[in-house]
Amino acid sequence: MRAMLALAPVAAFLVALLVARLLLTPAGRRIALDTPNERSLHAHPVPRSGGIAIAAGVAAACVLAWPGLTVILAAALLLAAASLADDIVGLSTPARLVLHLGAAAAVLAFDLEVADPLAFAVFALALVWTTNLYNFMDGADGIAGGMAVFGFGAYALAAYLFGALTLAALCASLAAASAAFLVFNWHPARLFMGDVGSVPIGFLAGALGLQGWAIGAWPLWFPLLVFAPFMCDATLTLLQRLLRREPLWQAHREHYYQRLVRMGFGHRGAAYIEYAAMAGCAGLALLVFREPAVVQGIALAMAAVALGGVAVWVDRRWTRSQ
Repeated sequence: MRAMLALAPVAAFLVALLVARLLLTPAGRRIALDTPNERSLHAHPVPRSGGIAIAAGVAAACVLAWPGLTVILAAALLLAAASLADDIVGLSTPARLVLHLGAAAAVLAFDLEVADPLAFAVFALALVWTTNLYNFMDGADGIAGGMAVFGFGAYALAAYLFGALTLAALCASLAAASAAFLVFNWHPARLFMGDVGSVPIGFLAGALGLQGWAIGAWPLWFPLLVFAPFMCDATLTLLQRLLRREPLWQAHREHYYQRLVRMGFGHRGAAYIEYAAMAGCAGLALLVFREPAVVQGIALAMAAVALGGVAVWVDRRWTRSQ
């Protein structure tokens, strides 16, 4: 059993690599093509079906080592299928939100068995937010894929240290499949993740984070800190647009990572900065998640100050550049 669990991430990487290559063939490129628009940071059409490769890799890993979590994985598969349809023909915002809420409610009711109505509502909204914020943050080469590698890699290590080996194998497989996708997504990207990848990955970041908390593998704040660079960027950007009374669901290029690209750091420079933030937050979370509460509190405060400082620096530099 342990051998199969160890092989699962290897299978995920190899299958995702193979499928990604197939998606770059003439036939594969016809599935969904991202044509540049006013929000885009790329200049030429790029296939946005890379999430299919990640899903295929994770599916191969599950065949080798089934992790359970049937409702979570079924909900992620449903979201992937609906998001692929969205990539190809487009879905309305209300339809997407209904699907996201339905997936969140199913997981909370059947896999996590949350009975308290208030907790159910809070967790459902949190899952819908993580599902969408990951989609919002998928707009520059290497960023979303890198966050998946760091984030699910941290989940995998924490679950392994706790002894939840099947959860660790699933998270490691998600990280491995995302790493294979990154081979083709590093600037200049030949393949984008698309909604078919970003939506289910965002959902799994929240759902598996809650699953790990529910079984006692990590405290509730752990997923928040691991994915803090994405959560802070998306949340602060949303609040700023809300204060300016701008349409919240309208496409834009005002996320902090997008500003970094446009301020002259480029896709690679922005990716390096984001990777440093990701590694720092994931490493800090792993360092203190089994320490006393006071140590955890100090670490969270340090992370908040650091990320807040970066946000202020980007804001000021962006204002001067306009």
